Amino acid sequence: MLNKALLNTEVQNFIRNFNSEVSKLAFAGSPFKNLTVQELMQQIESRNKSEKKLPTWFKTPNILFPPKLNLEQTSSEITAKYKASLLKGNTLADIAGGFGVDSFFFSEKFNTVHHFETNKSLSEVARHNFDIFEKKNIACFSEDGLNAVLNKKYNAIYADPSRRHNSKGKVFFLKDCQPNIPDNISKLLDHCDWFLLKTSPMLDISVGLNELQNVSEIHIVAVDNEMKELLWILKKNTSKLLSIKTINFTKSGSEIFDFKWNESATATYSLPQKYLFEPNAAILKSGAFELVSEKLKLNKLQKNTHLYTSESLVDFPGRSFLIKKVVPYSKTEMRAALIFKKANITTRNFPETVETLRKKWKINDGGNVYLFFVTNFEGEKQMIVCSKI
Repeated sequence: MLNKALLNTEVQNFIRNFNSEVSKLAFAGSPFKNLTVQELMQQIESRNKSEKKLPTWFKTPNILFPPKLNLEQTSSEITAKYKASLLKGNTLADIAGGFGVDSFFFSEKFNTVHHFETNKSLSEVARHNFDIFEKKNIACFSEDGLNAVLNKKYNAIYADPSRRHNSKGKVFFLKDCQPNIPDNISKLLDHCDWFLLKTSPMLDISVGLNELQNVSEIHIVAVDNEMKELLWILKKNTSKLLSIKTINFTKSGSEIFDFKWNESATATYSLPQKYLFEPNAAILKSGAFELVSEKLKLNKLQKNTHLYTSESLVDFPGRSFLIKKVVPYSKTEMRAALIFKKANITTRNFPETVETLRKKWKINDGGNVYLFFVTNFEGEKQMIVCSKI
């Protein structure tokens, strides 16, 4: 149950202004008689962890935070806003609502949002925060959302199933998540126009397609070149070709690359030219390597070397580099070329690891030099020396 003592002005000031190591609080004990030290530590730790992920929650007074595990599993503001942009309608049900970040942003697109969460404490925290934000169009229900929505009809249903199981620990197949979406998707689609599913970025797309029915779109979402989530849009009786959209949110905007699942393409290959292009994490997850070559008119270095090259600079969904030098990977050539002590190292289809290369050639991390150790389409090992554009 929610301890309302946490909302005391003096307590809130203490939580928001606690700047020491949280572990010190464990030894000092709680300075408030109506609160345990564990309750204070949870609020301080989770609030601190929310600063970059959930800045709106972090900066808003009187917000309450869940345990760290629940916070780790919730969407970031960036990804939650993106999800909300994918759907539209009057009513939406969030059947595994958790901390409520997704419901918050869905409420800006839908007239009515139903937030379901079986964890009563987490449901109460979400309800309190929605009241603070004056989100009057969100209704919270501390019950099983999967069963609840089968008695109603919604424009959209959203699920972010828990990827932890009481007996199995962390799980990776959709059928092992809670709630079990694959076994219930037919019934769920009878009660909505759109079904949106969030899954782990680690899930293999082919495995997900084998478990699910009626997939219309898959959105592969990365933030600052780190994979965050896979989003699956399902519609009953969908007949369109499956669309794949990769998006990487960066500090300067977003990088987008779209294609159709199983769309055929033929890559072209060449030795390194003037520019080198490294695809972002979302494209690497998609596996659309030949399509990138064909659609952007770029040459790959080798079939399994997922780097691209061109004599012309293009608007590329990833990092772009100016090639300074290409060095054959031999002792003589390498010793002559390694005139710097610091560099950023990347390997692609190369037999040695970054750590091994650093030790072998005594190269520290950092600086403005970028080294790509690769295998080219002629089977030769090379070091490509670049500067970032």
